[in-house]
Amino acid sequence: MSSQQVDNTYERFLDHVKQYHYLSGASMMLGWDQRVTMPEGGTPARAKQASALSAVQHDMLTDDDLAAMLDDLEGAVEGERAAIVRETRRSHERAARVPDDLVERLTEASANAHPVWKQAKADADFGQFEETLREIVDLRREYAEAIDPDRDPYAVLVEEYEPYIPLSDIEATLERLREELPPLIDDIGDSDVELANPLAGTYDQDDQESLVREALDTLGYDWDRGRLDTAAHPFSVGTQFDARVTTRFSPDDPLDALGSTIHEFGHASYTLGLPDSEYGTPLGSDRDMTIHESQSRLWENHVGRSLPFWRLFTPVVEDHLGVETEPRALYEAANRVYDDNLIRVEADELTYHLHIVLRWEIERDLIRGDLAVSEVPAVWNDRMEEYLGVRPENDAEGCLQDTHWAGASFGYFPTYSLGSMLAAQLFAAAERDLGPLDDDIENGAFDPLSEWLTENVHQHGCRYTTPELVESATGERLTADYFLDYAREKYGQLYDLEN
Repeated sequence: MSSQQVDNTYERFLDHVKQYHYLSGASMMLGWDQRVTMPEGGTPARAKQASALSAVQHDMLTDDDLAAMLDDLEGAVEGERAAIVRETRRSHERAARVPDDLVERLTEASANAHPVWKQAKADADFGQFEETLREIVDLRREYAEAIDPDRDPYAVLVEEYEPYIPLSDIEATLERLREELPPLIDDIGDSDVELANPLAGTYDQDDQESLVREALDTLGYDWDRGRLDTAAHPFSVGTQFDARVTTRFSPDDPLDALGSTIHEFGHASYTLGLPDSEYGTPLGSDRDMTIHESQSRLWENHVGRSLPFWRLFTPVVEDHLGVETEPRALYEAANRVYDDNLIRVEADELTYHLHIVLRWEIERDLIRGDLAVSEVPAVWNDRMEEYLGVRPENDAEGCLQDTHWAGASFGYFPTYSLGSMLAAQLFAAAERDLGPLDDDIENGAFDPLSEWLTENVHQHGCRYTTPELVESATGERLTADYFLDYAREKYGQLYDLEN
């Protein structure tokens, strides 16, 4: 083709891609509405709406004209154009292998599953959810087989959330955490140090909400492009023009709401940092969940759990919660390692990853057919006891605590740990470029870190593959070294452990 023909084809291609992404955004907001504001009785209609919209999206992504344009543009464009072609081709080729009716069935099943899971969790009764989960597992296996019947189905599903890091590398990282974190956790358990707990008692939800809203103000959340709501399981969703966050409140644990809110702020900061001019294209879309989780975990842990942050934020806590305390006490409270924690989203930085390992193993075995759905509660409880030394008393604090499987998100959980590894690596790289960030955090000067993240991560969207983006931002391949070094140093000091 002549250069003019290439340009014309590319413009038609780009218009098609944008229309598809606009529909995806609409579908995403329907999901937000269902989980936040929709009356429970609306589920049957919403399931049909979501199914119909997913069918239209699937048709657009598998369109023969799109396939022809991709073939014409392959090798004919460079730079950012080539990146958009690469990402669209990957999505197109996966989608083209999945029958339309399977897409509709899977979307409708997951929409219907959410209220079933929610009620089962409220009643602490896995039996109410078992048949629904079995249907979703079967549909996800069918989906993976349609994409590639000759590959490990779990590997195929992981690529929905992390397409460029091989499953073998992901599993090696998780296995390393499973091996190297327990000795540190055991040493902490043997320590005589008792960290402070200045927030014992109960706290009004309105007071907690005013606290987390001020935390969002302090960190620089753009309220003109966002909002805060509550949800059974906190999440963030949106675009660079509208990135919403949710949180939840527990009367006796205001740090849970604060940590969840800062975590979701990290997601939203990534979304809001994507280039406005590229909205509707892969260049204006998040890279993947490894990168997304790196942003949430960086803000939650390396900022929100740091001593400098508590030097900044302690007066705010005292004002909103009516307590008298000091920064060191709140820092210790935010970093307590619990030997009896059952809930992932309430876990400390260390035991958190054993929660992820447990979920990774169970969902992998479910998808591979090595574990029956009916066996999930017993296996969950046994491994929780083995890995974390505590056994759930009921299904709500066991296998029903997360919403991911109700949403058919098999393969998502490993990205939480990958993101945590990358968060430590990115924070170290930022400090190499900017100098130590403690003073900035203590003074509430978050712009340098935010701008560094936008420049090195957010603004690139999907221009680079995950390994390329990691190397561009940090100068190295993704590694767990930074996280493990950070964890040993931080918790060694907190618990007075010998080196």
